[in-house]
Amino acid sequence: MSSGQNIVMGVSGGIAAYKAVEVVSRLKKAGCNVNVIMTKAAAEFVTPLTFRELSGNPVVTDMWEEPKTWNVQHIALANWADVFLVAPATANIIGKIANGIADDMLTTTIMATKAPVVLAPAMNTNMYLNPVTQQNLTKLAGLSYHIIEPATGLLACGVEGPGRLPEPVVIVDKVVALLHNCQDLRGQRILITAAGTREAIDPVRYIGNRSSGKMGYALAGVAARRGAEVILVSGPTSLPAPPGVTITRVETAAQMQAAVLAEFDTVDIVIKAAAVADYRPEQVAEQKIKKTGDTLTINLIKNPDILLELGQRKKRQILVGFAAETKDLIIHAREKLTKKNLDMIIANDVTLPGAGFNIDTNIVKIIHKNGNVEELPQLSKQQVAEIMIDKISTLLTKST
Repeated sequence: MSSGQNIVMGVSGGIAAYKAVEVVSRLKKAGCNVNVIMTKAAAEFVTPLTFRELSGNPVVTDMWEEPKTWNVQHIALANWADVFLVAPATANIIGKIANGIADDMLTTTIMATKAPVVLAPAMNTNMYLNPVTQQNLTKLAGLSYHIIEPATGLLACGVEGPGRLPEPVVIVDKVVALLHNCQDLRGQRILITAAGTREAIDPVRYIGNRSSGKMGYALAGVAARRGAEVILVSGPTSLPAPPGVTITRVETAAQMQAAVLAEFDTVDIVIKAAAVADYRPEQVAEQKIKKTGDTLTINLIKNPDILLELGQRKKRQILVGFAAETKDLIIHAREKLTKKNLDMIIANDVTLPGAGFNIDTNIVKIIHKNGNVEELPQLSKQQVAEIMIDKISTLLTKST
């Protein structure tokens, strides 16, 4: 919860302005005080009355309107804000901010605030990918503005690609994280596993899976940025190690087990995002197996269940697992949650478009130990990582 903390929310003139209504609603439910500033173009999409009723505060649309108090209004709101959010942030408003243009109430107030500014871009794909827009976003990121990556999908203009306003839950979680100073994991030691494992058949071939490691690497990067000491145990992948992360590279399930157990007693949180092979060949050929017949029989034996072992050993640690399934998702995930003594499990049906291996998006359900299930829409793995770390931070708060 973020009770008593103040958000100034700017709404600029894009079709996604209707989604800003849900953002205000969610911020209020999180206990935030919200003041809304709308551009004149935004008021063509959603009426100021809607935001006034949801926020419980007057909505500012005109720099020259009669002020509600004696304060210079843009200065008063700029000083009042703990976080300044712009959602949607159009190409036009991004360009103005990046180039120091302050010609309306929204841009003037942003220019005057010392609060962290969060921009949630939403626009046509070609506008978003335009080098000018990308240059403006890069410039603003370099000036410590917080940019939320837009979602990818079918836009109102009929084009499919990046440029959709991030889901309201993603925007609100980002704001709440900033309210908590984004260093909520300082002093915590987190172990994260990522990517798949490989089990050798012979010196050339192996048994593996399609995991790229993108989800685990995203989690490691987010946790490190939020102050945690992160140990990443990674199977084979081409991904670079996230900044500030200590990485141990392994190949087999047995090697991952050894690396994880070596650190387990010293960590506070474990997130098992790796896709560990369940079985390995009973015998590994010393030489490459030659093609000599129509069939080849390989006997497989079970690998150690690392997550089960951690659940049996854990004392104070928060333990989070993943369940990648192809049917009966909730049933199998809940069984795994209970059997392996987890605090939370992230379940996804890998048969769904946008939720499989080796892509940048995911569609997950977060299942908590108390049985609650949170369903997230299709999001980038980076966005899922941010939300997961928020949930884990909440678990830490409850345990202290």
